[in-house]
Amino acid sequence: MIHAVVFFWLALQSVSPEGARHMQAGVEAHKQGNFDLAITEFRKATETDPNMAEAFLDLGEELMQTHDYGAAIPPLKRALELNSNLDAAHLQLGYALLSQGYAAEAIPHLERVNALEALGIAQIDTGQYQEAVANLSAALVKRPGDQDLLYYLGRASGLLSKRAIDTLLEAYPDSARAHQAMGENYLVLRQMPQAESEFEEASRQRPEIPGLHLELGLVYAGAARWNKAEEAFRAETKMQPGNAEAAYRLGAALLQQGKAHEARQELARADRLKPDMPETLYALGRAASLDGNAAAAEKAWTRVIALEKETSLAAQAHFGLQRRRNTKCRNTRSYRAKSSKLRIRRNRGTIVPQHARTAKKSNGFSS
Repeated sequence: MIHAVVFFWLALQSVSPEGARHMQAGVEAHKQGNFDLAITEFRKATETDPNMAEAFLDLGEELMQTHDYGAAIPPLKRALELNSNLDAAHLQLGYALLSQGYAAEAIPHLERVNALEALGIAQIDTGQYQEAVANLSAALVKRPGDQDLLYYLGRASGLLSKRAIDTLLEAYPDSARAHQAMGENYLVLRQMPQAESEFEEASRQRPEIPGLHLELGLVYAGAARWNKAEEAFRAETKMQPGNAEAAYRLGAALLQQGKAHEARQELARADRLKPDMPETLYALGRAASLDGNAAAAEKAWTRVIALEKETSLAAQAHFGLQRRRNTKCRNTRSYRAKSSKLRIRRNRGTIVPQHARTAKKSNGFSS
């Protein structure tokens, strides 16, 4: 609660003694957490001194404390009628109006006090998506990671995007961009045949659009058509050699087809273009392992674990490392077992098995 204490004391000279007593009693009740008593006292103050803006402000604020937003609106409006410079009243009235669904009426009050989060929410409700994105983004800078801000920013951005796409589809229904947008919608819905049809039409009209072959490749990959996916991703990498995702996707498609050496080259290029991407590093480790480069595989997987800590991808990297170590241990044990059964004799350059040496000793021959 934000009590207008300063205004209260400045206004004491024109407040009746009874009104002053009620105001002071209301403040004390609030300090003790007795909100119902505080509301009663501030209401009596408004009745005793109906022209004291601070009494109406304090009453409205106390009602906000008890989440009685509808009841808070009339006293807050009255406070601003008596003194339009009370920023605390503008703030509380803006919140109260917004909570009751009066978003358009809340906006001027929220704008005055620069209440970015609430203003952005109100602008979503009134269809001002571009302004909402700007205000919510600014609020997120001040409170990074706030879950409510992230939700509302995502919602505002999504609605703004939908409006733009709807406008595109209405104005240019058979354009390459319209087909691309429809393909993206189908891709999100995992409706692969429809997505493929839309992307192919967009590519037929404007094959030079950046990212279009990448999206078409994702459709093919989603249907496990890896040779077609490779073709599409390769086209994208030729068009955009600096696109790390295109290089990664091409490497992943090659890996799916067992082309480990070429996959490793593309995945290494993707890692150079955009270092420390866990998915790229994990796939690079797999490609290196299949290509016979154990050191490179271990390096990539170790980096995945360092970046991801306890994710499922880190668990897969752990498994890959452990499998390589187990293989190495088995090979070492097998070599030692075979070596223990053989003894190299330099006499005539022969290798004599252990059981043969034992037999010779029993016949009186020295070794």
